[in-house]
Amino acid sequence: MKRKITRRKFVKTTLSTAAAVTVLPSMSFSRGSNPYDPKGIPTKDLGKTGVKVPILGYGCGSRFMAEKDNDVALGLLEYGLNNGLYYWDTAAIYANKEISSEERLGRILKSRRDEVFLVTKVGERDADKAKEQIERSLQRLQTDHIDLLHVHSIQSVEDAETLGDKGKVLEVMHDYRDQGIVKHIGFTGHASADGNKRAAELYDFEVMMVALNHYTKGEKLEEEAFPFAIEKGLGVVCMKALRPRDNIEGLSAETLIRYALTYEDFSLVNIGMDSMEVLKENIALVKNYTPLNDQEMKEVQATLTPFFQHKDVEWMHPSYVDGHMA
Repeated sequence: MKRKITRRKFVKTTLSTAAAVTVLPSMSFSRGSNPYDPKGIPTKDLGKTGVKVPILGYGCGSRFMAEKDNDVALGLLEYGLNNGLYYWDTAAIYANKEISSEERLGRILKSRRDEVFLVTKVGERDADKAKEQIERSLQRLQTDHIDLLHVHSIQSVEDAETLGDKGKVLEVMHDYRDQGIVKHIGFTGHASADGNKRAAELYDFEVMMVALNHYTKGEKLEEEAFPFAIEKGLGVVCMKALRPRDNIEGLSAETLIRYALTYEDFSLVNIGMDSMEVLKENIALVKNYTPLNDQEMKEVQATLTPFFQHKDVEWMHPSYVDGHMA
């Protein structure tokens, strides 16, 4: 049962849900015009970018960086890539005490760059500092280009409205895109629905990455920010689809992933994976994915209600930024 997201349907059916990704009727199982190889994982269009992405992305933030052994972590990335997970999502600040996420990815990218759709994020708002951060990212990643560069963590309407000011980060992102060093630009956010919507409204961003299993009092991400971005043609990437498991017993990863994938309009669900067992299970799940039916969706929504009423979840606080463990 596929679900298409509209403002009306969001308000009616997802007042306390985690909306996310499903497989479109036009899903692709072969390379065709896709320069990447999904190895049998269904793909979807990333908004109007012209890029096809697997419906499961490899998140390289805090969960991935919790694996301290670099050889083990690199083995996970290579296994994922060898089995179709070519969408890699990292950020300038993702790290543990020993190594940055970007440096870790760079060890594989230096020899397999053309096989990966590479995503990273810049957190600085000042143009000069943003440029320094992007240059450092390129060096760490051992690459001369980034496929998708996000402004990291939109915090408010004011934050969104100043991104395009002279001497600010968007100026630098446009310059790198004009040079071909950055192929596409986007932004991430989980705290401010109005801020996310304003960023999508004001600028030429191509992708929005947002926390979907999320609730912040007074914010209307599902009812306002997501539909606006979708209607404008942005690709929308889901993160934190599995976070309710931290607070609610009895919710399996499989259920939450299928729950996310049952919704239309979203490009992919991005998940951090820190073990070979989890990685293999998730790959098998998306290759053989079936959507939840209406009754199953209602049951999951009911189970999620206590999670959305929780007031002390760290990553729901406006100042939280994922992935930094140093």
